[in-house]
Formats: sequence, C-alpha cells, structure tokens
Amino acid sequence: MNYSGLQANNHEETPEQRMWKAVLATTVEEWISGPLRHSREAEDYLFNNEQDFREVCHSAGLDPDHFRSRLLRLRKTGYRRPCANGLRH
Repeated sequence: MNYSGLQANNHEETPEQRMWKAVLATTVEEWISGPLRHSREAEDYLFNNEQDFREVCHSAGLDPDHFRSRLLRLRKTGYRRPCANGLRH
C-alpha cells in the first residue's frame, strides 16, 4: 500500500519514521476497508484527534495538516474499497 501522503521524502528515513508511517497506513487501511466499528474509530482518529494525530505525523516525518487535507480529499470522493461480495463498505 502506498498512499501518496505516506510516500518517502527525499531524505533518508529513520526506522522510527517508517514505523510511524506504517501505523498511519494501517489506520488509513482500517478507515477505508475495515469493519464498520474499526472504520469509524479510524475515521475519528484521522479527522478529529488533534494532539495524538499531530504527534504521530511529526514522528513519521509528515506535515499533519497536509496529510489530513489529502485524507479529506479522499473522504470527499466517498472512496471505499469493494468487499468480496462486490458491495462497498
């Protein structure tokens, strides 16, 4: 999975930055295609949590405002990955 907001910068990343990017990527994956309860929890974290979200983004080497704005654009498109039965989550 390679969400554009999580792509590597031009500088070399530390193992800690890669770990925090993986945490964010997992959260985005849960939001997009997880079970409803997990999706709602992930959405709440990604869009409503201020302090922890900012700290995790900074630890990942990401600008939290830029990352959230990209997530907002994705949310506006109504993107949800199809389930196995062809319906969307």
